[in-house]
Amino acid sequence: MLTDSYGRQIKDLRVSLTDRCNFRCFYCLPNGEPPLARKETILTFEEIVEICGIFVSLGIEKIRLTGGEPLLRKDVEKLIEKLSKLKIRSEPPAVAGGLIYQLKDLALTTNGFSLERRAENLKKAGLDRVTISLDSLKKENFKRITGVDKLDEVLAAIEAAKRAGLEPVRVNAVVVRGTNDDEIVDLARFARENALSMRFIEYMPLDSAHEWDRKTVVSGREIFKRINEIFPLALKDQTRGSETAWKYSFADSSEGEIGIIAPVTEMFCGACSRIRLTADGQIRTCLFSTTEHNLRDKLRSGATREEIIEFIREVIFQKEPRHYINDAQFAPASRSMSFIGG
Repeated sequence: MLTDSYGRQIKDLRVSLTDRCNFRCFYCLPNGEPPLARKETILTFEEIVEICGIFVSLGIEKIRLTGGEPLLRKDVEKLIEKLSKLKIRSEPPAVAGGLIYQLKDLALTTNGFSLERRAENLKKAGLDRVTISLDSLKKENFKRITGVDKLDEVLAAIEAAKRAGLEPVRVNAVVVRGTNDDEIVDLARFARENALSMRFIEYMPLDSAHEWDRKTVVSGREIFKRINEIFPLALKDQTRGSETAWKYSFADSSEGEIGIIAPVTEMFCGACSRIRLTADGQIRTCLFSTTEHNLRDKLRSGATREEIIEFIREVIFQKEPRHYINDAQFAPASRSMSFIGG
């Protein structure tokens, strides 16, 4: 098991496939950023598979492919097919003293732009589920938030994901005061009527323009209150464990789920089980890290598997105890969300 210096077990790996995105969401990449040098810098699929295999052998149970927009990376289906093999035990437990780890969940986060036509093939390749970003149900507001007029495509992507069996289909909405907080109840209703798992996320300081303003953060408690006043909610579990969201069902319906992720006002760092790998092969121990650890060059230098494992263990032991958003000395993350991968 991978364990940090605070005793937290690391079971969840987020892998960014590309820094590029065809949306320009104001809370992430409003003005764009110079892309990474492609061939020289970005991890190859073979390198990603090798690294993920090592992580799974150390106890990683969940892998989420992120970006940028991961579906902009050519032939993602081929990568998923290779990664899905990590869900199969290749030898009996007795061979390794009863400690053979395997991948349990392979997911992908997408803006949904091209998902409608690819959902079935992604499922066939071995993808378990998807999370789709949807910050507004109003065409003009969607365009204002994302910089593109693609609401219809995203709604079609959600339906395609359901048809393909990429379930539970999760939908993420970043809630920003004065921008889309008037749609909180509408988005909850959308989840209820379409049997979706809707995640409301507090606005975090991860935008490339560095224009985040605490005054625009809508707290998780306020989000809950607004939904609960219209659609009474029932807490599904008394503890969220290492999950990021408090999950609720609708008290009068078995359809749909609400999740509230409140990293700014109710940090959950004490139970964090996540580690991140950027598209250019840097390990990030926290979403808000100001330092990175170069696994790519370690791998390309010809390091042995044992040396890579030791490097990973040493890095994870340096994982921060928490983020510092609410501290006076807070420094923004060294890269914006599109480079980090959610």
